[in-house]
Amino acid sequence: MKFPNNGRRAIKLAAGAGALAAMALLSACSGSGDKAAPAPQSGSSIVMSADGGTLYIANGDTNTVSVVDAKDRKVVKEIAVGKEPRELALSPDGETLYVTCRYANSVEWVDIDKGAVLGSVKTGIEPYGIVESPDGKTLYVTNYRSGTVSVVDTGSRKVLKQEKAGDNPRAVAISADGAKLYVSDYLTADTSIYETASMKLLSDRALAPSPDLPDRKKSQGKPNTVEQLRLTPDGSSLWEAHLLTNTDTPVQFEEVIFPALSVVDAKTGEEEAKSRKELFKAIDVKDKFGKTIIVSNPTDIVFSPDGKKAYALMGGSEDLLVFDLARGGRAGQIIHHLPGDLPIGMVMSKDGSKLYINNASSHDLTVVALPPADEEGGQARVDGEPLKLIAKDRLDAQQRLGKTLFYSANSDDYALTGSNWMSCASCHSDGEVDRLSIMTGKGPRNIPSNVLAFDTGLFMWDGSRDEFDDYIHTVQGEMGGLGEVDPAKPLPADAKKLFDALAAYMRMPDAFPVPQSPFRTEDGQLTADGQRGKAIFEGKAQCIACHATDAMTDSANAKGADGRLTTDNKDFLHNVGTVNAADVDYAGDARGAFANKRERGFYDTPTLRGVYATAPYLHDGSAPTLEDVIKRAGDEHGHTSDLSDKEIKDLVSYLKQIQ
Repeated sequence: MKFPNNGRRAIKLAAGAGALAAMALLSACSGSGDKAAPAPQSGSSIVMSADGGTLYIANGDTNTVSVVDAKDRKVVKEIAVGKEPRELALSPDGETLYVTCRYANSVEWVDIDKGAVLGSVKTGIEPYGIVESPDGKTLYVTNYRSGTVSVVDTGSRKVLKQEKAGDNPRAVAISADGAKLYVSDYLTADTSIYETASMKLLSDRALAPSPDLPDRKKSQGKPNTVEQLRLTPDGSSLWEAHLLTNTDTPVQFEEVIFPALSVVDAKTGEEEAKSRKELFKAIDVKDKFGKTIIVSNPTDIVFSPDGKKAYALMGGSEDLLVFDLARGGRAGQIIHHLPGDLPIGMVMSKDGSKLYINNASSHDLTVVALPPADEEGGQARVDGEPLKLIAKDRLDAQQRLGKTLFYSANSDDYALTGSNWMSCASCHSDGEVDRLSIMTGKGPRNIPSNVLAFDTGLFMWDGSRDEFDDYIHTVQGEMGGLGEVDPAKPLPADAKKLFDALAAYMRMPDAFPVPQSPFRTEDGQLTADGQRGKAIFEGKAQCIACHATDAMTDSANAKGADGRLTTDNKDFLHNVGTVNAADVDYAGDARGAFANKRERGFYDTPTLRGVYATAPYLHDGSAPTLEDVIKRAGDEHGHTSDLSDKEIKDLVSYLKQIQ
């Protein structure tokens, strides 16, 4: 059994230095001295100055931006910004940095020389991705919760236009000439193309599922969790880094979650199906024993300037893959387990000789040296130790370990996962939902959010767990980790340390905050129909009978005589008529001494806080909308059989505004 140890960095550096299978990188330098032509842009947590001398990096959970001298590898300054900075854009003159501050709901203007925020603009709820027009006059910002793209004037700091962009837009890219904007919905994998002059929607298409295969360990499933969009240097194709989830196979780490890189025609929006790169197909690099190295959770792609090589970052397994696009496009090299935790973004040096990688959990910068074009058989390699980007961590050591564990699938460093396949975040996208239902031994189960997970009573849809340590069964049965632990006994100290760290992180109020509702008034109040719906919720429909307390669930009342939560108390499990034909009785588990049995059809009450953001609904995800939940309910799920269409509309309006 392997756990974090003080030799971790040394092991990772050694792995990087011994990276497998070499390929030469063609030179990106023309040597002409001419000003570089505009290039396509993508939103990123790390950007580079026009001369290549300075790097700017968003330090998400520490609420700062670091300015780094790329040549000397020194942090020049660390600038305080708004809450949860995610992505950056740099003005053409290099004087102003634009920062999306996710939980401040704003984009901030930062004077780089002064190291201070000049001002901000409210764009929407949870702004995330950002790019700017080639002339620097306009910003395009994706608002994750509002489901919009904001068009912002950089001079006046005013929002010029808001355009609908799916439900959860995140990754964004813009063509070199600034004529087209590309936006991806994080959870549905829809790609939207806009004409920037008018913000007219030109195309909106979802990435296609990969077909089911007889061998469940082969890549297959529904595209979701799109972390990045990158245009090829010639602007002809758009690459997307995402996951595939196999929803009809009983959840098991080697058969459900797969990494993928998909390619879309940048002109038409049509997917180039044969170009998708999946595990065991285009992504297949062997170790020295001839065994395929598993990679997970793609987060970014960068191309060599000539477009002949693609470098793909795997945030879960912490790897860098090299694809030779001029020679069949398969992965030919891997740097396994890069130094640093949660690599999420990278940028290439102007001369094509280095990659700079931002590690979002360890808050450091990894440098990878790329081989010159004339070096036959040259290989990419880790260059030196990571550069620490922050002066002080806002998280304590236990919380930081917990965040790292939540997002890491690096089985060589952490024992929670098996063979680098998946992390907690592989199903709980960014800690919340992936809008999918997966098959389990109990039947189909809708992936729940981790928002308020420790404030809403019992765990699991059937309330069969009352302690966080009970998730040893999930770790062993679904993620492939901690196989040597006897779940019937108290966790050994080293395993307990991991579970305690995860809990410490997940309990943080701003780890997974309750989503603000985009359906409220501009000043955050209930609308008139929302107020009417609230009266129905608390009165005629009697929803409040179960969705009670601040947590909007009665599950927290499932306590024993000692006042502690217990699976023995089944009084707050409810049969609301939603049982699925595939649901089965649960015989209990070793952790619960097989006393935590559950009858099919009886479920724990989920919280309604932020419920608008958690579609689909019910334990099996069988209700696509809240309207479906109510219309199916009759009088088993509240008292809704005699609600009029107008009352249902008002009730749904209120539900969408709960936060």
